Amino acid sequence: MPKNLKVAAVQMMAEPASVEERLRRAERLIAQAAQNGARLVVLPELFNTGYQYSDQNYQLAEPLDGQTATWMRRLASQYGLHLAGAFLRREQGEIYDTLLLVAPDQRFWIYDKLYPWMWERAYFREGKGTTVADTDLGKIGLLICWDAAHPYLWQRYAGQVELMLVSSCPPAVHDLTLLLPDGKQVRLDELGSLMRRMRGAAQETFGAHLRRQSGCLKVPVVNTTGTGLFNSRFPSPLVSLMTFALTCPRLWKYVPQADRVRVEARYFNETYVADAAGKVLQRVPAEKEGYALSEVALPPAPPEPQGQQPAFGISRLNYLLDAFANWALAPVYRRRIKLLCKALRDGEIFFEEAL
Repeated sequence: MPKNLKVAAVQMMAEPASVEERLRRAERLIAQAAQNGARLVVLPELFNTGYQYSDQNYQLAEPLDGQTATWMRRLASQYGLHLAGAFLRREQGEIYDTLLLVAPDQRFWIYDKLYPWMWERAYFREGKGTTVADTDLGKIGLLICWDAAHPYLWQRYAGQVELMLVSSCPPAVHDLTLLLPDGKQVRLDELGSLMRRMRGAAQETFGAHLRRQSGCLKVPVVNTTGTGLFNSRFPSPLVSLMTFALTCPRLWKYVPQADRVRVEARYFNETYVADAAGKVLQRVPAEKEGYALSEVALPPAPPEPQGQQPAFGISRLNYLLDAFANWALAPVYRRRIKLLCKALRDGEIFFEEAL
């Protein structure tokens, strides 16, 4: 017989704030979900810091016994539930975007993001494999954000899981706006035909496209995203702006001022719980901080998919641009992580001074 499980998907405003403030806000939502019967609560990616492209990210990365993970263990025990959320984790001189799932008895499972999305590669490196969490609730597959757009990762979970859990906080860059130093603005659809092709059906990346993959696995899915307004400089301003200028020549004159160009976008607002057929059972409204609470029926054992796995549904250009950005920004990460390691080793300088 199917196992019924009440789960909560949490949506938080993604603007950066102190770790203490963001953990307080998250705990309020977790407590409410627990009082309403949630046995599994999923927080969005970077729930403890907010989403930003800033050198502060290197300092905000925490070890697995740091403030955020300790807080998660405490709350899982206190409220008697499984708690999941993704944050920047520092380990052995590297930084990963790690999804941590903690059980009430303090067992835990980790999954490191395999595909840093474009500019994210400046702040953390790729992970190494998938994770099936064999919990008291059932077998749960873990993914983070852009990883969900890679069908072969879903295929790895086929026949292995009873529930999929995706923690995300993606800016809707298919609808981004460049804010230029002279006050002018350029939208993505003004950046040439290649960029317009990238936009395509990208708005469904964390909606219908994602749910088709979980539906193929025949298991329910919990997806979380951030919300609010994303406004940031580029981590590698010159390379980023020159890439856009290749398809929009009028941007070349701004290249000398690349470090003053900002990018702005909303978030995907796709925080929901969906059943094994891909039907959304409950979602959080756009631009709201809250949670979606619903009961899902988990199969008694991991089901075997039937039929051919569907294509994901977005343009190949998205993957090509992502691969280029990862290649271009990996050296930025390596330089910054060396400085961070030196600062931590010496214990005599602040990381900002090292930069």
